[in-house]
Amino acid sequence: MTLKIAFCASPVPSAQEAMERLVALYGAAPEASADVIVALGGDGFMLTTLHRTQNLAAPVYGMNRGTVGFLMNEYHEDNLHDRLAEAEEAVLNPLAMRATCSDGTVHEALAINEVSLLRQGPQAAKLRITVDGRLRMAELVCDGALVATPAGSTAYNYSAHGPILPIRSDVLALTAIAPFRPRRWRGALLPKTALVRIDVEEADKRPVMADADSRSVRDVITVEIRSAPEIEHRILFDPGHGLEERLIQEQFV
Repeated sequence: MTLKIAFCASPVPSAQEAMERLVALYGAAPEASADVIVALGGDGFMLTTLHRTQNLAAPVYGMNRGTVGFLMNEYHEDNLHDRLAEAEEAVLNPLAMRATCSDGTVHEALAINEVSLLRQGPQAAKLRITVDGRLRMAELVCDGALVATPAGSTAYNYSAHGPILPIRSDVLALTAIAPFRPRRWRGALLPKTALVRIDVEEADKRPVMADADSRSVRDVITVEIRSAPEIEHRILFDPGHGLEERLIQEQFV
């Protein structure tokens, strides 16, 4: 049976041109009735596509027309049907963020990579961290902190000196960003079931923003973060180049 393929592409010319060529070769189905969605772009566009299509049945197969392409496969135009039929599937559960702002508004968002809290101004943030209702850190003075999934552990989390997590591990990484006090605190590994609450101290003087996969909320005073196992993102990789292998490779670069 020939797979029905839907194509989408980032706005960059190389991705748009690639989509035109692939549609000419393989045709294009509507996303709602497609067997698979092929996303052309970089990692940011892949995250956007996964969020946008999370209620559709089709998995997403990415081909790199961006920069890093950690979540993407190599771009080739030949034998696409065979590549899709042989692809390995990974299932990702996002994080759910619930952020309360100083004006009382509440914002909810999902993040496949990480939820991060970042200082808005020149002064360091002061954060209080509670895990499953138990106070774990009364004061963290820092540029920010983040909670990352295994899939997102090689992104911002890794740049902030957080650990790379195996894709099948049932843990989350809680990582400090430029911590000043405690000076040597590098974060913690938490069970996937944990509910993390971060309260912003002295929010008027030291304002903080929250970000879930590049969707930002300013002037937050409390952010709750949990895994959302009820939501599944299905992503496809060429055999031997899946997320598990990529996460291992990253540790030996």
